[in-house]
Amino acid sequence: MPIIKGIVSVFLLTICTLFWGVPLIILTFAKIVTPGRHRKQRLLDGLCAIAQNWIGLNLWWMRRWLKPNLTIRTPETLSPNQWWLVISNHRSWTDIFILFMALHRRIPMPRFFLKHQLIWIPIVGLAFWALEFPFMRRFSREQIAQNPKLATIDRESTERICRQARRAPITIFNFIEGTRFTVAKRNAQNSPFRHLLRPKAGGIAQVISLLGDQLDGILDVTISYENPSPTFWGFLCGKEAPITLEARQVAVPEWMFNANYHQEPQHKERFHAWINSLWQEKDTLLGNQTDHD
Repeated sequence: MPIIKGIVSVFLLTICTLFWGVPLIILTFAKIVTPGRHRKQRLLDGLCAIAQNWIGLNLWWMRRWLKPNLTIRTPETLSPNQWWLVISNHRSWTDIFILFMALHRRIPMPRFFLKHQLIWIPIVGLAFWALEFPFMRRFSREQIAQNPKLATIDRESTERICRQARRAPITIFNFIEGTRFTVAKRNAQNSPFRHLLRPKAGGIAQVISLLGDQLDGILDVTISYENPSPTFWGFLCGKEAPITLEARQVAVPEWMFNANYHQEPQHKERFHAWINSLWQEKDTLLGNQTDHD
């Protein structure tokens, strides 16, 4: 029965998390009390190794136990010794594990832009913090209007992860719609796309401007579900309909390296035109792969 499979899957996910959580907690506290950035960096490398093993063990049992009906198409030129910015549409928590199945150990250890509330998830939130994931507060326009200093908090988080990225190859993941897609959200924001929400360009504009030509490229990922309402629970129950992941490498336009998104209106407009063009192509691809919203 699917529900039994789902319960077993939750058990396996929990056991894997607890197993790798012990060395993660030990190294996290060591990182807190250890002086010197060089020593902290060595401990961070150890934390990354733990995270990679946690991901790998989960992917191992998911492939054998859940046997997802997954089609993956990715470039052959990917390398764990390069710097990547990965942008993707977002439908479900399942997206994260699908991305891992496609890209694990083919590119450097990923860092996701995360909602700040996720820091409170037991063990996992600690891992996010210890691995120095950028946490986004996502203040409303009304809040920023009342306190303009709030607008700089997310930018400072992005700057920290980009400073770290200059020391060693890294992959920065960004679901640039800012939240999971639903028809209700699409209609509420009057999105011009059928299968997507409006993309947010500020985060990727800042990453590109800070990393410059150190960035080897952008991976534009499109995840398509045959199921019109995919859920992580359905995935854990082994009853998720076919899923397709298609990634293409996009060269970073040279004009972006010197663009100032937050200070120059013409640069902001150019970034939005560029990302909207990518999103229009993605919307067309999703329309060709699915016949639902």
